[in-house]
Amino acid sequence: PEATGYGCVYFAEQMLKKAGDNFEGKNVLISGSGNVAQYATEKVMQLGGKVISLSDSSGTIYDKDGFNKEKLNWVMDLKNNKRGRIKKYSDKFNADYLDGKTPWSIPCDIALPCATQNEINSADAELLIKNGCKVVSEGANMPSEPDAISVFLKNKILFGPGKAANAGGVATSGLEMSQNGMRINWQREEVDQKLHQIMKNIHQACVKYGNENGSINYVKGANIAGFIKVADAMLDQGIV
Repeated sequence: PEATGYGCVYFAEQMLKKAGDNFEGKNVLISGSGNVAQYATEKVMQLGGKVISLSDSSGTIYDKDGFNKEKLNWVMDLKNNKRGRIKKYSDKFNADYLDGKTPWSIPCDIALPCATQNEINSADAELLIKNGCKVVSEGANMPSEPDAISVFLKNKILFGPGKAANAGGVATSGLEMSQNGMRINWQREEVDQKLHQIMKNIHQACVKYGNENGSINYVKGANIAGFIKVADAMLDQGIV
């Protein structure tokens, strides 16, 4: 269950590293509160970032003090066991609650949309940029509408599209198939290391094909890298 959330953060980590930066001390918005959001929160905290929001279909919690292990464990119990609404977090930890709203109006350095498709529109994108957001890494499947992606690219935001940034889940499924096929068992730490390297490799492919006069268009890079991977496979199998 950790794979997609961890992978999303690892991809953002690589985008930041390429730009000479890291997660340390950054305010991070995360949408959603399921597996992807939970483990993205965990990994951001491990890398020194401060997660200040989670959400569900009812609204968003805004915790100015940021999450810690105790708070995250409480959310995991609320969502995974009790199936409760995220609003209860605001009562428990005295956080702000934005009823019926998404997190994208909150000032941040990094945004990780991990909830659902089409959760960021162009107005949200403009507001994120206005409020200081420099990095967006998609943990959900296509959470940014096409017009929002255009806004991010126009403003040279470090934008990791879902086809690259949330590939960790599928990649780890591949690792599971490898273990089954070879009848071996990797420990959790080894799987995490392999996932981290896979996300580094995906980032490198995006950089290779997305370089535009020194800046990186990660959408272009992911599209071209994906096309070449499929085309090479078709050639290798003699289909074309």
